[in-house]
Amino acid sequence: MSILQKISDIEAEMARTQKNKATAGHLGLLKAKLAKLRRELIEPKSGGGGGKGEGFDVARTGDARVGFVGFPSVGKSTLLSNLAGVYSEVAAYEFTTLTTVPGVIRYKGAKIQLLDLPGIIEGAKDGKGRGKQVIAVARTCHLIFLCLDVLKPLGHKAIIEHELEGFGIRLNKKPPQITFRVKEKGGLNYNAQVEQSELDKELVQSILKEYKIHNADVTLNEDATTDMLIDVIEGNRIYIPAIYVLNKIDQISIEELDLIYKIPHTVPISAHHKWNFDDLLETMWDYLKLTRIYTKPKGQLPDYTEPVILRKDINTVEGFVNKIHRTLMDSFKHALVWGSSVKHCPQRVGKDHILMDEDVVQVIKKH
Repeated sequence: MSILQKISDIEAEMARTQKNKATAGHLGLLKAKLAKLRRELIEPKSGGGGGKGEGFDVARTGDARVGFVGFPSVGKSTLLSNLAGVYSEVAAYEFTTLTTVPGVIRYKGAKIQLLDLPGIIEGAKDGKGRGKQVIAVARTCHLIFLCLDVLKPLGHKAIIEHELEGFGIRLNKKPPQITFRVKEKGGLNYNAQVEQSELDKELVQSILKEYKIHNADVTLNEDATTDMLIDVIEGNRIYIPAIYVLNKIDQISIEELDLIYKIPHTVPISAHHKWNFDDLLETMWDYLKLTRIYTKPKGQLPDYTEPVILRKDINTVEGFVNKIHRTLMDSFKHALVWGSSVKHCPQRVGKDHILMDEDVVQVIKKH
């Protein structure tokens, strides 16, 4: 039986099973089996295997990468063309973009790479279409624009989210507060710091058994679900912020537009008329959480034209110094910082100091 057949059988069984306390253990096991099968699809066992999809290994350029994901003909290519001036072959029928087309925009001094990912269709996570390679590229993005047609948004949104979830991409979610550690012996050490509405020791044990794990420490620091536990055990989940870009607002009324603005993580636009692009770019900047740092050579004014852009995981003085030059850290003595991250201007700081947006930094070297 093929993996796809096994997946559809398990999904059918899950749909048939009533959700209640008595079936929680059974459903938990089915979810664990499903997660393992999906992983086999994404990472085939070593040995032969097909070549990579053409045009899917896009070199990283710039300070951040934004992926455009959406059904065919929702206006992704028009949006990308109008944002970046990149000509991605645009036609009025489905599936015009077949490879990943990179474009780069400059916004607030940062270079942001935009990737138009080919139309994701139902079944991408099961290897249909070219969705498999597309989602592999989507996993490397720092932000995803889910492009939806304002006239049929909810059905498309649910399908695309389901596809991305199946590939271990979690949109607008935080990693679960679950500590999980496999050990040599000692059985299961289960510790729930808060009251659990779904998981208990038996259910955790049966899910771990499905993974052939018999000795582990599991600490639940929040009210966790079976899915959250499986995410932590699998360990290959990626948490990416996403913005729902609702295109074609020129085709709806003002009242409908007011309703759309109330949906979280949503920006309504018209790619064709270039409406509301400033709001989209500003929201993109907020979600990327980039930090602009200006350099100040000794005895000179700060250079406000070319900021050094840091992502939130490396926004320390050390991250800033490494971004300028890898060997500079060897001769680093301390740094002088002007800006909102310090109490005094300038303030002398060490390499672990966390910088904030639009700080000015002068690096002092050892003699």
